[in-house]
Amino acid sequence: MKKTELAKGIYSVGAVDWDVRDFHGYSTYKGTTYNAFLIIDEKITLFDTVKKSHKDTLIHNIKAIIDPEKIDYIVVNHVEPDHSGCLPDMVELVKPEKIICSPMGKKAIIDHFHREDWPYEVVKTGDEINLGKRTVRFIETRMLHWPDSMFSYIKEDGILFSSDAFGQHLATTERFDDEVDLWRVMEESAKYYANILYLYSPLIRKLLKNVSEMDLDIKMIAPDHGVVWRSNIDKILQAYDNWSQNKADRKALIIYDSMWHSTEKMAHSIAEGITETGVSTDLINLKVHHRSDIMTAVLNANTIILGCSTLNNGLLPRMAGLLMYMRGLKPTNKFGASFGSYGWSGEAVNLMNKALEDMKIEVIEDGLRLKYVPDQDSLAECVEMGRRIGKRVLDSTAGQ
Repeated sequence: MKKTELAKGIYSVGAVDWDVRDFHGYSTYKGTTYNAFLIIDEKITLFDTVKKSHKDTLIHNIKAIIDPEKIDYIVVNHVEPDHSGCLPDMVELVKPEKIICSPMGKKAIIDHFHREDWPYEVVKTGDEINLGKRTVRFIETRMLHWPDSMFSYIKEDGILFSSDAFGQHLATTERFDDEVDLWRVMEESAKYYANILYLYSPLIRKLLKNVSEMDLDIKMIAPDHGVVWRSNIDKILQAYDNWSQNKADRKALIIYDSMWHSTEKMAHSIAEGITETGVSTDLINLKVHHRSDIMTAVLNANTIILGCSTLNNGLLPRMAGLLMYMRGLKPTNKFGASFGSYGWSGEAVNLMNKALEDMKIEVIEDGLRLKYVPDQDSLAECVEMGRRIGKRVLDSTAGQ
């Protein structure tokens, strides 16, 4: 990562990971960054570190600016190993006067690294630390997305170090949002939200409200992953506001897995019926789409239709896995329906309906089951089901 100055004396010193392709089950086909930031002031301060595998890059970048041993404070906004993996190495090198963290951050650091003798300074929301010409204000953001998480706000420059909020898994040589195509940054921001923060939408709504009430003059948002926001802050804040309120497009997703193409034929016929009503429809075959990309589509669609063949009185493994993953992220405020082919038992449709109900998704159809291979009359039933779904979606979103 090239040395980048966010403001006079404030540098990005983290690392780009061009090769990572999996982040605990989330596909990172475009890599990621582990961002860290350095402020040169009377008290030289490092905000977060990087994944242990990228320690040498962090040290190299710091050395291009200053001798790392001159760092006075290390601020730990988040203890997850992709941000604190080399913290012990940096403490050994720097020997900081203070390690600044939230109350839960201190507990998490000790639980990870088993060092109770480090020079901790615990801060809470509203606490401030003076660095000389600059002041850091801290905001606890518990469960966004770990209990220890917090923001650090540089008052004089209007820079918000936002930890894992507003980030993207995106490897680039560019460091700012206006240096990369905006659609690309927003797409990766949506994927990040859908797979990491979706579950915490109620907390995000509360956080956005609290930050608004603090009347912070935010000129830049610097997350721990991806590019720094300086030109499109309003767009990412509006997107988070929409996502946290479960606002979605008038769109139907037909997510399916098929054994011998019978359920696949049903999926295409249901899509035909929905499309006839004017509702935008996407077909998503579980054989070729990763669950994290599917969740990004779920974030932005108001109707989820699941299709699966019955296997061993249950679901095909890919559908079962997706539902477990989706259930953990808790998408809400959506319509749902299920369909599938079967040979002799046919439990899949009821199981999918139950999963939708458990997620508090409104099931608008009893579900359609077809035995073995659908004929033309059966496919006509699928088209009619699609028409009913499309009409229900249109009626429910009229005026929006």
